[in-house]
Amino acid sequence: MAVMEREIEVNVPVSTAYNQWTQFEDFPKFMEGIEAVEQIDDTTIRWRANVAGRDKEWIARITEQIPDERIAWQSETGANNAGVVTFRRLDDPASCQVALQMEYDPEDFVESAGDALGFVKRRIDGDLERFKDFIEGRGVETGAWRGTVGGPVQRS
Repeated sequence: MAVMEREIEVNVPVSTAYNQWTQFEDFPKFMEGIEAVEQIDDTTIRWRANVAGRDKEWIARITEQIPDERIAWQSETGANNAGVVTFRRLDDPASCQVALQMEYDPEDFVESAGDALGFVKRRIDGDLERFKDFIEGRGVETGAWRGTVGGPVQRS
């Protein structure tokens, strides 16, 4: 399994970046190759993408979600992948860091070669840049889900 770790500083408060990331159905607006994302329930997400010229579908389960901190997932069917996106407050309350760690299984020679040539890294870097442009350009999130999945219970 290949592992990719990338991060970006975003000029919005951590809650704005986190809230936007919970709007999975908006991912095609800034993620290259993602054609559609359907949130089936609070923890189940159906993905449809084009990877290396091939259509792929998979179901992923949110395994941990802590508001303003992290969202972790694991695929259950289709393309084998898992990961976590973390949100970290910076000294400037109007900025935050978004860090993505993802594991994935290239399924064939074409995907393995693309990974070896750095295509996956560049795609993820581009997706994070487009997310930054998307949320900074709006200044506010398109929606939010502030529930907790797994992990420690948040207390007010």
